[in-house]
Amino acid sequence: MVNLLSCLLLFLLSLHCFVACLAVNTKNITTDQSALLAFKSLITSDPYDILSKNWSTSSFVCNWVGVTCDERHGRVHSLILRNMSLKGIVSPNLGNLSFFVILDIKNNSFGGQFPIEVCRLRRLKVLHISYNKFEGGIPAALGDLSQLQYLYLGANNFTGFIPESIGNLQWLKELDTSNNRLSGPIPQTISNMSSLEVLKLFSNYFSGSGGGGGEEEDEEEK
Repeated sequence: MVNLLSCLLLFLLSLHCFVACLAVNTKNITTDQSALLAFKSLITSDPYDILSKNWSTSSFVCNWVGVTCDERHGRVHSLILRNMSLKGIVSPNLGNLSFFVILDIKNNSFGGQFPIEVCRLRRLKVLHISYNKFEGGIPAALGDLSQLQYLYLGANNFTGFIPESIGNLQWLKELDTSNNRLSGPIPQTISNMSSLEVLKLFSNYFSGSGGGGGEEEDEEEK
């Protein structure tokens, strides 16, 4: 009798843990879905109806166009929406995608300031926002993305300086800030980036050594 009660208690405890874990996972993927729906809500032009027809609560978020989920954790892993002629601003809610590794929205018409909230995604390895219409300064908080390996900011309307904090990206392999309106000196902290293989700074307005008119491509292999 005692053994039967013990087995029953163990079964109920296991069932409780299973239900609790299931509830947590559901809540997490719901958080990811909400973040992406907030992103969709700030898109003002979707000429091919890619998101308007596909991104819906009636379908599983991991099946949405451009979205990939991590099989191990069941969370949104990447968002790749390049060359889709999308127009709007990037929602700060993307900063809630805690398992995010890749954000690639190259060659669209996203504008405004790039949301600093994205800089709290500590797992992010690829940030590709080239060929858009982002303006304002490059967020200094990009230096907090300790796992970042590829950073492409080229062909936008960024102004101001490259932040010194960019030198904190010790795993960065490629950095592209070309074809913007950046000015001031090139930060010396870039020389601390031991993993850097490709550096593109051309077509800006840098001053001091290596700056000039920014007409040449700076490419450095290490």
